[in-house]
Amino acid sequence: MDNQEPQEHFERRRDYRQQNQGPHHRGWKIFGIIVLLLVVVAGIYGFVAWHNVKVTTSDMYTSAGATRRRDGQKALEQRRPVSILLLGTDTGALGRSYKGRTDTIMLLTINPQTNKSEIVSIPRDMKVNLPGYPDDSPAKINAAYTYGGVKETINVVQKHFNIPVDFYVLVNMGGLKKAINQVGGVTVTSPLTFDYEGSHFEKGQSYHLNGTQALRFSRMRYDDPNGDYGRQQRQKLIIKALLKKSVSYKTVLNQKFLKSISDNSKTDLTFNDMLQLAQHYRKDTKNIGQDHAQGKGDEEDGQAFEVVPRDEQQRVSNLLRKSLGLETANLDTDN
Repeated sequence: MDNQEPQEHFERRRDYRQQNQGPHHRGWKIFGIIVLLLVVVAGIYGFVAWHNVKVTTSDMYTSAGATRRRDGQKALEQRRPVSILLLGTDTGALGRSYKGRTDTIMLLTINPQTNKSEIVSIPRDMKVNLPGYPDDSPAKINAAYTYGGVKETINVVQKHFNIPVDFYVLVNMGGLKKAINQVGGVTVTSPLTFDYEGSHFEKGQSYHLNGTQALRFSRMRYDDPNGDYGRQQRQKLIIKALLKKSVSYKTVLNQKFLKSISDNSKTDLTFNDMLQLAQHYRKDTKNIGQDHAQGKGDEEDGQAFEVVPRDEQQRVSNLLRKSLGLETANLDTDN
């Protein structure tokens, strides 16, 4: 690496390494956030609520600046399949100088022609080459956001899986506890008995949870016999409970609730894009296939990676391209 490299770059590398030394908390399952936005938009009542939601989505809008492989908005207008990259960070406010990691990386495809959707999880420790940062490669895929933000994350996903990323949604998971508090908490029934960070849950018992308690309920993984799958099921319970609260007229008029959403979310979906999704794509999210890119542990220069073999990357690429109505294509040889 060039010895004259800017000090900012060294600080970025240092911050990323420090963050990766701490405990990992994977974010909530982000698909619920998309549904939350669409249901709120689709359930609008009256001019004031419409105005509030439009302002909220405008505040969330942030262009990624990435090189796209096609025009996603044109695909929406023509009601063709689209893809949305779902990213979750859990490191604090989205506007601060240090971006943190994207502990959740998933690609959602929605196909109105087949009335089906696919959501594929990508391991956050997947070993990749960063297109915009060759001197820092190989790296974990969650470092793409640390170095180059959403732009670099989109570029690396497009490169390693040979698929177009039409839109993105980025959510600060920890910050969403404010949204839960703004709607007065959520009620869920625990599917198992467990303790986590000072909270106790009994199987079959219903609990009314505030934002902090909801995060505890959704984050526990190691004591769940179903591991990540069990945690995802509990995350889904929280999201559904939040959805139930969020579609009321009172909530759509709640400026603090909407500000909690806008402060902790970024997307390049415009208000009109969301209307298109709500009107023409919502029913396609009821039939969702779930998959993940399977890797295996490896270590290089003292850093642990998850290596996703080329044939597995190709399998995932084929799955996603088929869901988008595209022909299969071979991966780039330099992946």
